[in-house]
Amino acid sequence: GVVYNYNEEGIHRAETGWEQSISIPLVQPDMFGLLQEWDKLLEEFSVGEAWLPHRYEEHDHNCYTYALAFINSVLIAQGKRQMSKCEFTEKFVIPQTKKASKYITLHQELIVNEFYIVPLPDQGDQC
Repeated sequence: GVVYNYNEEGIHRAETGWEQSISIPLVQPDMFGLLQEWDKLLEEFSVGEAWLPHRYEEHDHNCYTYALAFINSVLIAQGKRQMSKCEFTEKFVIPQTKKASKYITLHQELIVNEFYIVPLPDQGDQC
C-alpha cells in the first residue's frame, strides 16, 4: 500500500522504502467498512493547513502527531472519544514494538547460532 508520512518537507506518500516498518492494526473486525473510506479520509486529512512544511516541529508537531491526529479525526467522526499520546502509545505502539523486538531477537539468535528452519513434510507424504 501507500504510506503517508509527515516531516519538515510536509506530507509524503510512498509506495516503497517502508519495508522495515511495523504495521499496527487499528481497524477492528466490526469496522471493516471503514477500510473502504480510509484512503479518502487520509487524503482529505492530509491537505489540512496543520500539515504544511513550516508547521513541522521535531518534538511537538511531527509524524507521530500527524498519525495520532488522523486516528483521532476518525474516532471523532464515529462519535468516539479521542486518544491521548500516552493512551495510543500504551494501547497500540508498545505491544507491537514488543512483538517486533522478540522476533528480531529470535532472528538474530538463529543467525548467530547458525540455525535454520525447515518446513515440516506434508502429512500426505507420510505413509
